[in-house]
Amino acid sequence: MKKRSAPARRARPSGAGGERVRGGPAGKVRRDEVAESGPSQKLQKVLAQAGLGSRRDMELLIASGRVAVNGAPAVIGARVGPRDQIKVAGRLIHASSETRLPRVLLYHKPEGEIVSRDDPRGRPSVFERLPAITGAKWIAIGRLDFNSCGLLIFTTSGELANRMMHPRFEIEREYAVRVMGHLQPQHLQQLTQGIELEDGPAHCESVAMGGGEGANQWCHVVLRDGRNRIVRRMFEKLGFTVSRLMRVRYGNLALPPRIKRNQCYELSADETQRLLAWLDAVAQEPQEPREQRRPNRDARA
Repeated sequence: MKKRSAPARRARPSGAGGERVRGGPAGKVRRDEVAESGPSQKLQKVLAQAGLGSRRDMELLIASGRVAVNGAPAVIGARVGPRDQIKVAGRLIHASSETRLPRVLLYHKPEGEIVSRDDPRGRPSVFERLPAITGAKWIAIGRLDFNSCGLLIFTTSGELANRMMHPRFEIEREYAVRVMGHLQPQHLQQLTQGIELEDGPAHCESVAMGGGEGANQWCHVVLRDGRNRIVRRMFEKLGFTVSRLMRVRYGNLALPPRIKRNQCYELSADETQRLLAWLDAVAQEPQEPREQRRPNRDARA
């Protein structure tokens, strides 16, 4: 009698960590797919950690169909693990682990450089001065215009950059400002009480007067507003020309005196951990509605 052979074992479909799971719409990686080994994370978070942009940017990128996981088009909310192959527009992305810290770079920008990778006028770019990096890209946290100088922060984490720049958290920026002319007490009061600009009111949290020579006078201003050319526009509204503008602090990061123009300094692991802990604390602070906030009127002359 002929011996019956054992039935072939059906291949068990794996999650996002193995072969593509069939049965979903058009074979796409489903939301509930989990890697076979190792912790899984949401795809948009992994892409943001890889330095490709904010989570919101990554959701738009996934929705555009340009992201694939293990050869299948991905959807927003899909989970991926260490064994998954992630590609964006055909380029392989190396997912960082949950515990891997982002890189954070402080750069002393001089006047005469643009904060952009692509300038039709061919002006020097700050990105030309940054150290080379593989598997990610440097993301600028905030900007300084062509004629401004001082502290610029770069990171490989789109999530960290978004937390530092998001208007909801109102991170402080401090500037050393040199103006042509002499500021009077009424000008300081206007700066802290508020000035109406073409795109809405703006005010300084504080103004501290400094020294000066001849027609030039220095002061330090602190703002929580990151709008384009906001400091220059406020002083112009008062009738003053800003002859030099230097950012000296962003949040809890100050420009170290030892960093000369065109030089960089990368935060250590301990310094990065302190920055992340500080951002967590900021995120947990209760946020008052903007219209209920009273600007600081204690301008120091």
